[in-house]
Amino acid sequence: MTPTKTPQNTDLILEVQEDFKSFIEDKMFPCVAAKAALAKEQMDIFVAGHLACPKDDQDILDFIYKFVDQYRASEKDFHTACVIFPETHPLNEQAFDRLFWDRLQALSDLDGMNYPYDKRVDQNPASPNFSFSLKEEAFFIIGLFPGSSREARKFRYPAIVFNPHEQFEELRTLKRYDKMKNIVRKRDLEASGSINPMLQDFGDASEVYQYSGLRYDKNWECPFKYNKI
Repeated sequence: MTPTKTPQNTDLILEVQEDFKSFIEDKMFPCVAAKAALAKEQMDIFVAGHLACPKDDQDILDFIYKFVDQYRASEKDFHTACVIFPETHPLNEQAFDRLFWDRLQALSDLDGMNYPYDKRVDQNPASPNFSFSLKEEAFFIIGLFPGSSREARKFRYPAIVFNPHEQFEELRTLKRYDKMKNIVRKRDLEASGSINPMLQDFGDASEVYQYSGLRYDKNWECPFKYNKI
């Protein structure tokens, strides 16, 4: 695990890092891919400030760019990058969802000045083939925060997790994806007492419904829009 940081208290950085490690290692945490990334020391962490504040956006983007370079150069599977915002005040789910999409939009706008969208996925969030893109690398995004209605997403601080989309496609090719997916959903059921109603497979419905953890109604429209600068 490689901790990356903004200029903050070193003790806080280490505390946040250890908290996140413990969160992933907990037997109730359902994502086996994240557990594998941690075990293989292929989980990178950036500790930012407040989820609502844009001051760390360029540093976050630089962190993701470095992560993408490392991921592309690696021959191993299971890589993930996490950005944590420990200075964020308590939020309800609606507020977290709004700020979550604000940060993704800001990162995408900055990235659009440097790189085009990953051509392997769709840039339209309404498309069943959509995936979020930075440095021409598609990501499946997961939001975590302490007020989530899903037990598996209740981390101590708001966080945004970036999982390279291509590694899931590779698992599908190797016929390992369905087994992993079933394990995750079974554990999520045990933790929350129900299957996440937003879960869909890539290509069946847009994955944006799964990103923040909020349960959307049928009238919801994703606020994200790709703006090529």
